[in-house]
Amino acid sequence: MLIMIFILLPSRLVKKAPRLPNFSSSATTIEAAKESPINLSRYITYLQSCAINKNLTKGKEIHSCLVVTGLLCSPFSITSLINMYSKCNQLDDALSIFNGAHDRNIFAWNAIIAGFITNGLSRSAFEFYQRMKLEGVAPDKYTLPCLIKACSDISEVVEVKKIHSGLFKIGLESNDFVSSALINFYLKFNFVQEAQQLFEELTERDVVLWNAMIIGYAQMGEVNLALRVFERMGKEGVVHSNFTLTGILSVFAMIGDVNNGRAVHGYAVKIGCESEVVVANSLIDMYGKCKSISEALRVFEMMLERDVFSWNSIISVHEQYGDHDKTLRLFERMQKAGVRSDTVTIAAVLPACSNLAALMRGREIHGYMIVNGLMKDDYGEDIVDVYVDNAVLDMYVKCGSLRDACMFFDKMRKRDVASWNIMIMGYGLHGFGDEAVNVFLHMGESSVRPDEVSFICVLSACSHAGLVDQGCKILAHMEEDHGVVPTVEHYACVVDMLGRAGRLDEAYELALGMPIEPNPVVWRAFLASCRLHGNTKLAEFALQRLLELEPEHCGSYVLMSNIYGTIGRYEEVSDIRHTMIERNVKKTPGCSWVELKSGVHVFVTVDRTHAECDCIYEELDGLYGHLHEYGYVPDARHM
Repeated sequence: MLIMIFILLPSRLVKKAPRLPNFSSSATTIEAAKESPINLSRYITYLQSCAINKNLTKGKEIHSCLVVTGLLCSPFSITSLINMYSKCNQLDDALSIFNGAHDRNIFAWNAIIAGFITNGLSRSAFEFYQRMKLEGVAPDKYTLPCLIKACSDISEVVEVKKIHSGLFKIGLESNDFVSSALINFYLKFNFVQEAQQLFEELTERDVVLWNAMIIGYAQMGEVNLALRVFERMGKEGVVHSNFTLTGILSVFAMIGDVNNGRAVHGYAVKIGCESEVVVANSLIDMYGKCKSISEALRVFEMMLERDVFSWNSIISVHEQYGDHDKTLRLFERMQKAGVRSDTVTIAAVLPACSNLAALMRGREIHGYMIVNGLMKDDYGEDIVDVYVDNAVLDMYVKCGSLRDACMFFDKMRKRDVASWNIMIMGYGLHGFGDEAVNVFLHMGESSVRPDEVSFICVLSACSHAGLVDQGCKILAHMEEDHGVVPTVEHYACVVDMLGRAGRLDEAYELALGMPIEPNPVVWRAFLASCRLHGNTKLAEFALQRLLELEPEHCGSYVLMSNIYGTIGRYEEVSDIRHTMIERNVKKTPGCSWVELKSGVHVFVTVDRTHAECDCIYEELDGLYGHLHEYGYVPDARHM
């Protein structure tokens, strides 16, 4: 029974098993087994360690030892081998052990059912449960939580209700693990009344059941009910566990309630669990989603121990709020700390490289993925993770390396609509309109259907490359040929395309006659075209519409001021600046960055915070002097 408890408990509750003996090969293992009478319990301990660490090679060696020593026939050996092979994703071997066993007890059945669920085969787990019943083996308190989880995955509502109604007959009506699994099931399928009734009927409720209610309500989005259960726990004197705090923190993260989140943080400090990794990780997540980045960082810096989830959380928080430089610096710290990154880390860090155009850093991260086998499973097989692949592809495109992007795109084993869109966008951004259109046409010939974003990418590419007729044709036929209804973003692309080509009257007519009310993006694109071609009359009309729709946006004022400055109407330039001051509209400061071997250096207008600021400005002054010598005069007409 102790073995089955070990198999079915979540891995976070199981202490790390003892290290395996240092076997050099299967042959020496067998010889050692003949000469050294290791008892069965030690073999079981070694198999448990193999299961936890997914060490298939050592697990097979122990299997060989069990055969040689004649201990394979033991029910404990059978159960442990099934568990080991299942956890190592070798379900065929686990089934072979199970089917070869002459005497299959409940523990063997539990192990194989749990193995199916571990490998995502819940339907098979359910079918084996039915087979178990036909063979006259009665389920126990370890079978039913696994079975309920399988039923949850395959939406077998009727079967779960049968299990629930039969609990009294087998004496498990008050079992915490079974009740917790039932509550999770009912809340997942929105059977709130059934979950509440089951919870209230239990005479003894441990913290696991309370946590199930809180987490279940949180996952349903029933924030008030989750908070009510949490408050009731305190009133009834139930001691909160780490998972109670993580559950309630997820609620506050969901609704952006930083004040109550801080209160829970204070409570965690009071009971002395704020240093627990799972609690600290939840605090980082809560503060991040509540946009309190400095507090998230403070929690992170105070952690005595950090796991990969801690690093992923703090890195993702900074990337989500646009602090790309800090994102990369945190990633460097993570590497120096010796914490192995995973695909979640990479998916968070690569966009920072994209936004900073940090090609050298992006290549290093891609190389890190390859060297450390992040895209391979435990057996060396390639993992197809299109989300991470797309992040790599996007990085190369936005960092200006179309050659690398094309090579990577061609090698991708799976491409979704985002993969195609990234390539279309990449060609468009770099002025290769014909290539962008060709990729779009090839996409149409593949099994992937273009979506709204695909058309925005290709129309934008046509705009930047001057392919006006091609772009107008795509817009005219997108609904008929592809079933995609044009949105305001598509019309904005075509207005921009016509305007860039100097066809301002057509762009103006399209903006006024489009079947959707034009938004500020449409009019700002038109205003930019008016500035490009010096049409003040149409520009003034566009500005009027923009001020009606979005009076606080600085871009419209800047564009119009530049138009007036170009034609020498400085009084109007002054009026626009005065209007900006009156309305408290501030121009977003310019920002640039330079990538060197030492990292990415970020500079903002009038920024003097860089460590080598004096040297940099000294060099700039020297460059200005040389430019003046060659007759360069700065154009001060533009804002």
